[in-house]
Amino acid sequence: KLTGLAMPPVITPELVQGRVHLRCSYSPASPEPPVQYRVLWSRLSSPGKRERVHQETTPRAFSYVEMDGANLRLGDTVFCTVTAFRRGTPEQQSLPEDSKGFYAGIKFLPESLEIAEDGKEHVLTVLSTVPIACPGQDDSCKITLQLSTEDLGKSSQVPGPPDIALSACQVDLLPEPCSGSSCAAATVTVTAVTDFAWDGNRVSRISTEPVAPRDLLWRAYTPRDVKV
Repeated sequence: KLTGLAMPPVITPELVQGRVHLRCSYSPASPEPPVQYRVLWSRLSSPGKRERVHQETTPRAFSYVEMDGANLRLGDTVFCTVTAFRRGTPEQQSLPEDSKGFYAGIKFLPESLEIAEDGKEHVLTVLSTVPIACPGQDDSCKITLQLSTEDLGKSSQVPGPPDIALSACQVDLLPEPCSGSSCAAATVTVTAVTDFAWDGNRVSRISTEPVAPRDLLWRAYTPRDVKV
């Protein structure tokens, strides 16, 4: 067996000529004679099930795939799987190594909130795990997200006054260099509305929608809701 990679492959987001790409990086376990790599890109199509998006064979220690809005969309969790083999003897190959799943899209931190009617403000961070790209747009480059709240309350009840209040109805994500899992971030505060009614635990949700983005990638995307 051929020795595989020094460590599992890693996916990072990158702008290539103004378009959002994902890069899969890996390194050989030892400086052996020339090795080729078979890189398989896949996306999670349903829980536990992956769908193949792209495959290539390359001598380089990296591979790119574009978030084109068709094969790969925002909201997808993407994997790359790398197998090393010797040129001329493809039967001599390493075991395939999987990257961690990379979630491309909007993330909320924390993912859900549990708050009390005590007037306290709770910070909700909205971040994009992919770079904000504005091809052919020189003026202000940003993605504006519209935030809305909905009370799910208890199904038997008629919806009453709102249970939560946000500090803003819109947030702007401005391009910045990617670091950690964030390529752009904004914050909003969430407060429980004090209504002096003993109404037990109630559930609300915060929904997000990109406002009239020019970029096709964002146009067809609705981020996941946040449960409060």
